[in-house]
Amino acid sequence: MNNKLYGNLIFELSQPGRKGYSLPKNRFGNYAVPQELRRKEEAALPECDEMTVVRHYTNLSANNFGVDNGFYPLGSCTMKYNPKINEEVAALPQFQNLHPLQPADTTKGAEAVCTLLCHALCELTGLHAFTLKPFAGAHGELTGLMVIRNYHESRGDHQRRLVIVPDSAHGTNPASAAVCGLDIVEVKSLADGTVDVDALRQLCSENGDSIAAMMMTNPNTLGLFERQIPEIEKIVHHCGALMYYDGANLNPMLGAARPGDMGFDVMHINLHKTFSTPHGGGGPGAGPVGVRKGLEPFFPTVSPYHGNFAVAMRAYAYILTLGRTYIKEVGPLATLNANYIKQQLKDVYELPIDTLCKHEFVFDGLKDKSTGVTTMDVAKRLLDYGYHAPTIYFPLLFHESLMIEPTENESKDTIDGFIAVMRRIAQEAANEPDTVKSAPHNTPIGRVDDVLAAKHPIVTWRQLQRD
Repeated sequence: MNNKLYGNLIFELSQPGRKGYSLPKNRFGNYAVPQELRRKEEAALPECDEMTVVRHYTNLSANNFGVDNGFYPLGSCTMKYNPKINEEVAALPQFQNLHPLQPADTTKGAEAVCTLLCHALCELTGLHAFTLKPFAGAHGELTGLMVIRNYHESRGDHQRRLVIVPDSAHGTNPASAAVCGLDIVEVKSLADGTVDVDALRQLCSENGDSIAAMMMTNPNTLGLFERQIPEIEKIVHHCGALMYYDGANLNPMLGAARPGDMGFDVMHINLHKTFSTPHGGGGPGAGPVGVRKGLEPFFPTVSPYHGNFAVAMRAYAYILTLGRTYIKEVGPLATLNANYIKQQLKDVYELPIDTLCKHEFVFDGLKDKSTGVTTMDVAKRLLDYGYHAPTIYFPLLFHESLMIEPTENESKDTIDGFIAVMRRIAQEAANEPDTVKSAPHNTPIGRVDDVLAAKHPIVTWRQLQRD
């Protein structure tokens, strides 16, 4: 393997005897480490001076892509812009230096922030109470489902074990239900991408006493608003089940509609999606759960703390910055940007459902399938032009799904640049398909063998040496 293709590893820069630190004089004496806790051999750590370490990791960071240095076509899912004022607020020493186990009478300011954030989330969603304890969106789903399970068990409805999940739902929905010890039953979508209400009605008629809840993502993963929610809510509630709102796609709904007003009983919010706090690259998340009045007693104890407090701080700063007036512009602007991109590209990319979308939409690959250029190829070629790839091969409703979701922050100039590149790639696919199929060409690492990487990953320096 030629490491020069992507720069040296820190181990390759190591030289015996080099140090990048100096420890202070020992003031505590010497204490023997018990034999059973000692290593049998020295840890294989690199030996580098400080400047080498700083340069190495600074150069590595320059190869990372983030919303601060480029357009993220999957923005509201993972990398919505995080205003710098959020970071300043979260970094205030009065908040940053708190310890979760310090005396409660010294954390009243932080408690007030949590209370005020919960009040704001109630106002924005139309629900009665929130808990900030879940540490991520999927954790929020699990917490919400535990609320539903606790509610039914408190009524003696122990047989209610079924959770209805549309085929357009996020993949975490059935996974969370399974972790909660519940069973999943799928309801199909119509050709227009929305829930088949007739199929749902039959499902509830046949299994009414066994249904615990229906989980809905709205807008769904095709970016479509479910217009039949009033009828769906009546059907589900009529059989004694509850309605769960997956708030991962809440961004286009801000200031436009509230889940509580639609009849939903429980929901989670991804603060790291809708309220700007950073989450890309697996960073910290937060999944507050809200409930209608009367369900508060069923909140489970999923954590003794208020989740990721710094994430909540950023979210509250974002809400205060926009205020009641401007937060209402988030959804409409995100929707405008998504529809603009869709209209500008639908002549060269296959649009299975040509209707008004919300914050996101899904192409089914290139319109011209004869080139053999796949959605994966398009995504890889985008990297050559300095764009992060959008979500691909999800949702599973289409074979070559390519999901694009800009956010409200992006300017028309930025969006026009992205559109131009997408059109250029479509042209390349028609005239020089091999260029697209072999992309990327301008990145530190070329196209990798995904199957080989999954089956035989190289995860240690020693393994790399052997290979």
